[in-house]
Amino acid sequence: MDRKFNVGVIGATGYVGQRFVTLLEQHPWFKCSAVAASPRSAGQSYEQAVSGRWKIDREIPEEMKSLVVYSSLDMENFCRDLDFVFCAVDMPKDQLRKFEEDIAKLEIPVVSNNSAHRGTADVPMIIPEVNPSHAAIIDAQKRRLGTKRGFIAVKPNCSIQSYVPALAPLYDFGIEKISVCTYQAISGAGKTFADWPEMVGNLIPYIGGEEEKSEKEPLKIWGRIVGDAIVPAESPVISAQCYRVAVQEGHTAAVSVSFKNKPSVEQIRAAWDSYKGEEISQGLPSSPEHFLKYFEEDNRPQVALDASLGGGMSISIGRLREDNIFDYKFTCLSHNTLRGAAGGAVLSAELLVKAGYITQK
Repeated sequence: MDRKFNVGVIGATGYVGQRFVTLLEQHPWFKCSAVAASPRSAGQSYEQAVSGRWKIDREIPEEMKSLVVYSSLDMENFCRDLDFVFCAVDMPKDQLRKFEEDIAKLEIPVVSNNSAHRGTADVPMIIPEVNPSHAAIIDAQKRRLGTKRGFIAVKPNCSIQSYVPALAPLYDFGIEKISVCTYQAISGAGKTFADWPEMVGNLIPYIGGEEEKSEKEPLKIWGRIVGDAIVPAESPVISAQCYRVAVQEGHTAAVSVSFKNKPSVEQIRAAWDSYKGEEISQGLPSSPEHFLKYFEEDNRPQVALDASLGGGMSISIGRLREDNIFDYKFTCLSHNTLRGAAGGAVLSAELLVKAGYITQK
């Protein structure tokens, strides 16, 4: 490419938006050229807009500090010189669906961290190593929207990215039933312990909407394109429980699974060790060296030791053993604001560039 892609971040002052900004610093393909947030931040420099509420464990990128924040109500001017945008804005789902479609109709691809369009049949919900072929539905979506280059692609819920990648290499054994409990970091709610002190030493056994997402979204990922829609898989049956725990970064999942054709422990380990995903998903700038990493130690993976594996883009697995009710059980871990949120969206955008869906103006 002759130049870097000019990229905008919408919702740039929030936790995930801040992750986007830091990930785009010195990215080899993408340059963060514009940021947008709610009208109350509009007109300020980015440094001023996040003053007193910077949540990321690194400094604000120097090149981003002086960017003037656009209002989320002024997308036409915001998008004028951009090749595509990342969206992490906070608004009601019905408004957000229209908001993202309106941007796409400006002929701007939208790679969204939001959940509003995850259930839209012609919007791909991509884990690049698992279902990159779903990008093909973009052509049908553009016909519906009446666009030439504008479209929406989304990444899945942050919690399912801890365990769905570990199940993907096992799918051909005929997964029939899954029971999963996720233990989710407070950053998934956009919080730190400084602004959510009641979470210190605490566990909350409910996260609104998370269990439904955890039970439905994997079926879309494992679905197939039929005509102008992604049709979700009919199985496996998934039962999920989701807990908020006193951890800053890192979602852990305790998984139990039953198969139609029960593999051996050796077959499961071999499937994990050899799995890299389809070729198009490999070698991207944000791809980790090891997508799936199995730990032999009984006390791994641990959030403090392993959440940042592979630059926060690897999936850690451990404690594979037979189960008294299901066939097997094991533990997974992912970094929720990197692989599960902004990093996963950046990796998806890289995939869409490689596949030719995101192009420069």
